[in-house]
Amino acid sequence: MKHRTFFWFFLPTGLAMLLFIAAPIVSVVIQSFYTPHEAVLVTVENCGPFGCKEETTIDQEATRELREAEPLGRFAGFSIYLDRGHLAVTEVGQAWQSSQSVGEFFGKLGNLPFYRALAFTLTYTFAVTPTLIVLGLMIALAVNSLHRHLKGLIIFFSLLPMIVPPLLGSLVLFWMLDSRGILGSAIQWLANDPGLSLKASTPLTWIMLIVYGVWSSAPFAFVVFYAGLQTLPSDQIEASQIDGATRWQQVRFVVVPHLMPLVTFVALIQLMDNFKVLEPIVGFNAEAHAQSLSFFILNDLSGETWLLSSASATSVMTLVGVAILLSPVLLRTWRDFKGKQ
Repeated sequence: MKHRTFFWFFLPTGLAMLLFIAAPIVSVVIQSFYTPHEAVLVTVENCGPFGCKEETTIDQEATRELREAEPLGRFAGFSIYLDRGHLAVTEVGQAWQSSQSVGEFFGKLGNLPFYRALAFTLTYTFAVTPTLIVLGLMIALAVNSLHRHLKGLIIFFSLLPMIVPPLLGSLVLFWMLDSRGILGSAIQWLANDPGLSLKASTPLTWIMLIVYGVWSSAPFAFVVFYAGLQTLPSDQIEASQIDGATRWQQVRFVVVPHLMPLVTFVALIQLMDNFKVLEPIVGFNAEAHAQSLSFFILNDLSGETWLLSSASATSVMTLVGVAILLSPVLLRTWRDFKGKQ
């Protein structure tokens, strides 16, 4: 394709990316360095028959003029990133000095809101992503080996979790896991503990959210891998069968290498999605036991007072976290691409 043709072909997409992706990111980064102006206070002395007293009131006019002159707010630099609601540098240093062991230090670190949310986010991401990749591949292999008359029905039921909206699916499972629900009652009967509640335990809540994450995302991996299996050369499978390879050896040495680019693609997409986990926490009403970085952003933007600076700082750190997670996969993809040239 000629450069001029490519330019006009890419121009609409490039403009859309600048307008809807690059510009908002730049705006969020800038906002994260500013904090709202404090109200201008005026102290007035009022004297009466019984003496004088000072009263402090807000100068509405001066406050409005200040906010109009500097609409972004007061420049705070990196102080928002370092405060107790985010990286908590001072508190982390104090925890390190006062801790007698590494375990005690991490225990104190878990009491800080940002690190508690980061711990759940990383646990959810690294538990859900590899599990759904393996499960999606297993489902794709199983469906691919079925009779053609059964494939359509099985594919339909396999795609149901992806068809159901995430918030609706989490609400349905939330009701089923209630102590009065089908799954909740069954778990109490199996554990022989009528008082067992998945919603009252932090570890059980994390497991419940991880299971839901795998259930809702595995169909995407299944569709991608099933499509990739349709491009698998039959002569490679036949050659491995002639060589006496078992079913497991065929999958390991023929199927998986053929699907490895798709595995990388699914890993990239799911790492980004899982690191931004939000809907399951809201749907399960699990914020008392599990909070993610995205939930922090939602919490800052809720209520009567919008904490735009805090939400912006958390958003920037979330983007940085996504970039760090994706960098090993992207580097491997680049090396494989360079090696084939």
